[in-house]
Parts: sequence; structure tokens; C-alpha cells
Amino acid sequence: MQILDGKALSQKIEQNVASEVITLKEKTGRTPGLAVILVGNDPASAAYVGMKKKACDRVGFYSVTHEMPEDISQDAIENTIKMMNQNPNIDGILIQLPLPPQIDTTKILELVDPSKDVDGFHPYNVGRLVTNLDGFVPCTPLGVMELLAEYNIDVKGKNCCVVGASNIVGKPMASLLLNADATVEICHIFTDDLKKHTLQADIILVGVGVINLIKEDMVKDGAIIIDIGINRAQNGKLVGDVDFENVSKKCSYITPVPGGVGPMTIAMLLSNTLKAAQQHASESH
Repeated sequence: MQILDGKALSQKIEQNVASEVITLKEKTGRTPGLAVILVGNDPASAAYVGMKKKACDRVGFYSVTHEMPEDISQDAIENTIKMMNQNPNIDGILIQLPLPPQIDTTKILELVDPSKDVDGFHPYNVGRLVTNLDGFVPCTPLGVMELLAEYNIDVKGKNCCVVGASNIVGKPMASLLLNADATVEICHIFTDDLKKHTLQADIILVGVGVINLIKEDMVKDGAIIIDIGINRAQNGKLVGDVDFENVSKKCSYITPVPGGVGPMTIAMLLSNTLKAAQQHASESH
């Protein structure tokens, strides 16, 4: 069994991004800029935004966080996004989800300029992903593909079971695998007999937020396990959706939590923001 080390790979990607930033500045005078909208005081969201800010600092990005109160109006957020769409110093706009219930999240995500949509959530970029055209791809599934590539794991023709069908992880994950010629099955909360599906899979990719959902008896020998879940156990430790201790004895490769997919998500955000900055620089010249 080999550990898929997302932490090591993310550091390698960060170094590449940092050197590309220097090149971009020298050639065009442009510094990649990322703007984040953070609404309310959800501790997990605040922690994520803090991590993203530190990562931006490490690679030499300009970054700004718009912190807004929980009771903010739809108009106020929309006006901020319109302002950032117009701002030539901002290459990427990131809306930290979830937003409070009074906010129409779909409308907010659709308002972001697709050329600044470094999270890959705008319908324009979603459509480009599904049709296998270049665009911005959601960071977590993109990070998973990079991690598989780093370990020379070819998904072509493999049976892949994606557990979880969210717009942020499950659906784009399935699209990326399909684009790479994998055979893809998507399971979700209404799937009858999950074990029947996971037992057939060469690669299981799970991100639903249920501790120990994937158990040893649900995995065939030698399967590859990608644990995208992140949960806090009762003892305060961070754990994924897979019973790591027992499943790791059966599989060929597995991602740890923490240190697997998590760091890759932030690395891909940096990578997407750099890509946006490079595109904006080439358009303005």
C-alpha cells in the first residue's frame, strides 16, 4: 500500500507557481490578484480563507478578503462582485461557500466573470468541463487528477466509483474522469446498496462528509482509494470518509486525511489564479 502524498505534491506545485509569478511580473509587470468573499463567521470557512491567504503570500500573489456580516443583503454582495469584475488588478474571484440562507447562491456564482472564476463554479466553465474544452475546473477534483498523474496512475478504462454528487466535487470529478477515458459510476445518498457499486471499482473517490462511510468489506483487493471527505471526529482529530486503518490494509494506493486531497485543493486554486492572470496579461498586450 502506497500513500498518495498531497502535501509533498502541493509544495512542488507552489514552487512552480512562485517561479511563474516572477516570470509574469518581469514580462508584463502584472502580479496575479485573488479576491475572496467571506460571509459570516463560520469557523471552518474562516480557517480555509486564512489558509488560502497564506498560500497567496507564499507564491507572491496580491490577495484581498472582503469579510461581510452574516445578515448581509443580496445587493451588497452583488455590488462587491461587480466591482471586482471591473477591477483590472483582480484575476480570480472566490466566493467562500456556503452562503447564508437569505442569499441566492446560484445568482451570486453566475455573476462572477467566467474569466475570473478560479473555482470553476460558473455555468460557462461547468459547460466547458463537461464538453472537454479548456476552462477553469473546480480545485478539489482537479487536484485529485494531478495527484493521480504524479503517481502515474492512468484512469483510462478503469472502473471509477465517485461517491457523492455535489456540484463542487462529485459531478466535476466524474466529468474529469470521463474526459480521461475512465468508466464512471456516480453514487449518492439515494443509491441503493452502495457496497455493491464500490466492490466493482478499481478506483473509489469519496467526498460526502460521513466518517467511516467506506469500510474494509466495501473495497476490493488492490483498489485505489481517494478520500476527499474532511470531518472532525469526536476526539477533535481530522478524518476523512474512509476507515483508513482497515481499508489501507487492502488497497494499493490511498490518500491520507489530512495531507492528501486537502493541500491539493489550495495548490490548484493558486494554479487556476495564475492561469487567469496569464490569460488577462496576454489579452491586454
